[in-house]
Amino acid sequence: MSRSVKATVALLLGLLIAYGSNKESMAQTYGLGSPTNEKEIASWNIDVGPDGVGLPAGQGTSQTGEPVFLDKCAACHGVFGEGVGRFRALIGEKSSLTSDRPVKTVGSYWPYATTLWDYINRAMPFGNAQSLSADEVYAVTAYILAMNDIITEDEVMNAETLPKVKMPNRDGFVFATGPDIKVDACMKNCVDKVTITSQATGNNGAPANTEQDR
Repeated sequence: MSRSVKATVALLLGLLIAYGSNKESMAQTYGLGSPTNEKEIASWNIDVGPDGVGLPAGQGTSQTGEPVFLDKCAACHGVFGEGVGRFRALIGEKSSLTSDRPVKTVGSYWPYATTLWDYINRAMPFGNAQSLSADEVYAVTAYILAMNDIITEDEVMNAETLPKVKMPNRDGFVFATGPDIKVDACMKNCVDKVTITSQATGNNGAPANTEQDR
């Protein structure tokens, strides 16, 4: 074996030994990542499905939700859920969905009450998300549902009762059955006339028709 080959082998062996002895210290040096635990994983696993899977223990009524809503939510959504300024309304407009300017509130549009719980729990109140306890989220959810006359003020909302609430627009959603793409490719003269339209909407989810809405 030539001297150069011996030198190369010796160098590689030295590097392997050095790597093995310093493997632990190298991982600590970079400081990337850390061991997780069940509590940390549980804090990330907060999604709730339409069927209620994922709802935690806890409960609340409209009566217990009112003071929480007034303290944490009314500044943006109004005392009665009517919406303040550019913030969305939460109540009413159930008959607007078939009009030219549908207003998509919790009461008129949302298909599942469990989605309301999920959204409040993940994203509300604005600027301080995930600060409410499970009981507070159930209570605020119950308060909003009661304001929309979907449940009564004394009905208890929990992991068992909330999925059973039928929203007014539950049956208003259908599966899209059309094809995603056209079967036959078209490279020119595909339509008789090109029409440019605007899909801009106002803050309430309806088509914008004034400069203030846009």
